[in-house]
Amino acid sequence: MEPLEYNYIKRQVMTLTHVDLNCYKAPQMQRRLKAYLNRSGYENWVKFFRAIQNDPLALRKFKDYLTINVSSFFRDPDKYQHLQTVILPELLRHNPVLRVWSAGCSYGQEAYSLAILLTEATQPNYRHQIIATDLDSSALAWAKAGGPYALNELIYVSPVVLARYFNYHNKRYWISKELQSRIVFRPHNLLADPIIGRFDLIVCRNVVIYFEGAAKDELYRRFYQALRPGGVLFVGGTEIIAKASNIGFQTAGLSFYQRSDSSRGLTKSTLT
Repeated sequence: MEPLEYNYIKRQVMTLTHVDLNCYKAPQMQRRLKAYLNRSGYENWVKFFRAIQNDPLALRKFKDYLTINVSSFFRDPDKYQHLQTVILPELLRHNPVLRVWSAGCSYGQEAYSLAILLTEATQPNYRHQIIATDLDSSALAWAKAGGPYALNELIYVSPVVLARYFNYHNKRYWISKELQSRIVFRPHNLLADPIIGRFDLIVCRNVVIYFEGAAKDELYRRFYQALRPGGVLFVGGTEIIAKASNIGFQTAGLSFYQRSDSSRGLTKSTLT
């Protein structure tokens, strides 16, 4: 894709969807854009944008495509095992009611996975504050409705958890109403909107990998500022925060980074 063409696309996308493609890795995004245009039926981007600008449904589908949403419940189960057995007990030891943010929550699988772990880890009368956000309004609506979810999204869910927190209807699975009530879903643009409040745990997995270096570094700094002292950031399995200590993080296990401006810490003995 020629630079002039890509610059035109970026301007149009920003105007129509408020998604800033400058913050995304260009080669990956250009491949996705080419694939989308090829199957759209339009011969060039001028005609494509002219067609969708007055078509809310087409515009929403295009925005959904740009904001990549792929997930499953308890994705990377070894990481969730570490969260369940090491990270959460340490956080709960200091604060019995946690404030948690699932950032870039997609269709809700991650947020509901967190809600399940916290419900299982604490007494029934404890209500943790779980906030889940995403740029994609249709994904948020799906998450807020509690599904439906396909069986292949539940491969890491145990039969006990499946029976306790899911309902089966028309060959699909739905989150129980009680678990739905434990999460507040909100629209949020990670690259543009302010972060409100402080959190004990921020989970942002397999989202930042699509961002350019400068946007990625700035977001990690903002996550650090949004964490309470001793709070933890949980990132994707292939994501590494370069020079994390320069921001103020210390590692708390693979894919986990703790705000280190506190005497609180996950010691080496805790991590083994």
